[in-house]
Amino acid sequence: MDQRRITILGSTGSIGTQALDIIARHPEKLTVHALVCDRNIELLEKQARQFHPKVVVVNDETRYKPLKKALSDTSVEVRCGSEEVSLVAGEYDADMVLTAMVGFAGLEPTISAIKSGRMIALANKETLVVAGKLIRSLAREHSAVILPVDSEHSAIFQCINGEQGRNARKIYLTASGGAFVDCSEDELREVTPEMALRHPVWSMGKKVTIDSATLMNKGFEMIEAHYLFDVAPENIDVVVHRQSIVHSMVGFGDGSVKAQLGLPDMRIPIAYALLFPERLSTGVALPEVEDLATLTFEKPKRSLFPCLDLAYQALAEEGTATCALNAANEVAVSRFLGKEIRFTDIPRIISSVLDTLPVRNAKSLKVLRAIDEEARKAARIWSPKN
Repeated sequence: MDQRRITILGSTGSIGTQALDIIARHPEKLTVHALVCDRNIELLEKQARQFHPKVVVVNDETRYKPLKKALSDTSVEVRCGSEEVSLVAGEYDADMVLTAMVGFAGLEPTISAIKSGRMIALANKETLVVAGKLIRSLAREHSAVILPVDSEHSAIFQCINGEQGRNARKIYLTASGGAFVDCSEDELREVTPEMALRHPVWSMGKKVTIDSATLMNKGFEMIEAHYLFDVAPENIDVVVHRQSIVHSMVGFGDGSVKAQLGLPDMRIPIAYALLFPERLSTGVALPEVEDLATLTFEKPKRSLFPCLDLAYQALAEEGTATCALNAANEVAVSRFLGKEIRFTDIPRIISSVLDTLPVRNAKSLKVLRAIDEEARKAARIWSPKN
């Protein structure tokens, strides 16, 4: 494989920093073309000095001048603003774009990258949740290859890669269960943001950690899996696997099931996407026999975690329902972290928004932006009295 030039959207976040760790391990295979962040210019400056990208972009325009001054002694081009983020995502000098921006904000740059025919290493869940049909259509039109970065979807991809016709019959989407897998309904009502942010296995950003606690992340991943692998939602089962060693499984028509296993470390799926089809060192150890001795699997308690069923409901409604689902969830999680609402109010807000907003044809980014705005507004004004 020739040296692959990488643009990272969200370079200062958890996925972005781990991706740069992989790039640093394999300078003969990987190099950085561009780095993009929202506002953490202190870390972005350090990354720019270490990896020497052609260009860096900070989304927050108020951070442009300090970053420009900080990098004035280098040859790195400095840009700012959301329009520049999308422009950089579609630049032809990069071979691959890693989309690791969180939330709806990652959609437009990902579309820009797809339209340029780049290889896409997709770590932004919301892209397929919000606009799955549109993304799939654009990828076919522009011959863009999408490689999943989420550990679960990477596992599924690894299981079906090389299979004739990729005839997956069933997907078993594994979940750690989050911080409250054994809690009662009464206990869930008393959950605080501090409690919810203590994930038992993974180290992630705040928003993703809360999504894990509500199981909304599994709902999002179910929607992603549907669009990535063309498997009907009724054939995608969410399975609680507390040890997070089996990252997902695929069942085939002959009755066989394949699984991908590994220690819970995101560098494995990140490296698989960045270096595909090669497998090179990640710095992650292989599991020991003791790690494999007590693997368990169980069904989630769906009555206690209604976000999962809300995701299946939104996908069944098609159109813009999944866009509204994502927007309402982002606002609800933000309100919970700000201690405005209870943990158990998160699914109540989402359900209210889905019931209120009409479902439209998700035919364009303009329609999706409008629904996103409407859903956010409805979620912001929701109160427990509703």
